[in-house]
Amino acid sequence: MTATLLDDATQARVVASYLKLHPEFLSDYPELAAQLKMPHEKGPVASLATYQLQSLREKNAELERRLAELIAIAAENEKLMERVHALTVALLRANTIEVTARSVVAKLTADFHTDQVRLVLFASEPPLPRADWLIQVTGPDALPEFSDFLHQNEPVSGRLSIERLERLFGNAAAETRSVAMMRLGDAGMLAIGSNDPDRFQPGMGNLFLKMIAATITAALARSRDVS
Repeated sequence: MTATLLDDATQARVVASYLKLHPEFLSDYPELAAQLKMPHEKGPVASLATYQLQSLREKNAELERRLAELIAIAAENEKLMERVHALTVALLRANTIEVTARSVVAKLTADFHTDQVRLVLFASEPPLPRADWLIQVTGPDALPEFSDFLHQNEPVSGRLSIERLERLFGNAAAETRSVAMMRLGDAGMLAIGSNDPDRFQPGMGNLFLKMIAATITAALARSRDVS
């Protein structure tokens, strides 16, 4: 027992000597400083207590910042869900393919605050009234610029080549800085363009884009059957 106490005392002196020679030690290991217990008496140790307090404040500030970010993301997602729901309701009310197509473009333009919308339909029948937002082609082969995209079912976001932009947006290609594209099953594809280069970025979450694409695809199929 005595030998053990002597060993502990020796080790404590060694630790104390090391800390004196390396006063920056706790700065390199802040997690250790946060675990130390401080005496209540006033004295030189107060500076370490202050350091611990400051460290905790900084951690709390970081947690509050992250929480605020999560709350903001949740609020934005809630708004997006409301817009997707409104789009779904509008498409349920549509009883022809023309009304369905117009409802898609109107809701995306008004509720989602988009600068450009292009609905591409893979069928020349029934012919729909000409519109800046509508592109009717015989099938996917008529859009060789998008052959790689049309062979996959995943939405794509980001910047497009000038060739693709001009094919979709025509005279508005120069102002369209970022785009989100969705395959609409066998019915066609949808492109949403923005003048903001950061609005649609590669790697952004595709959940809402997939929901929008699925809703529009189902609505187009339904309106064709009704027609």
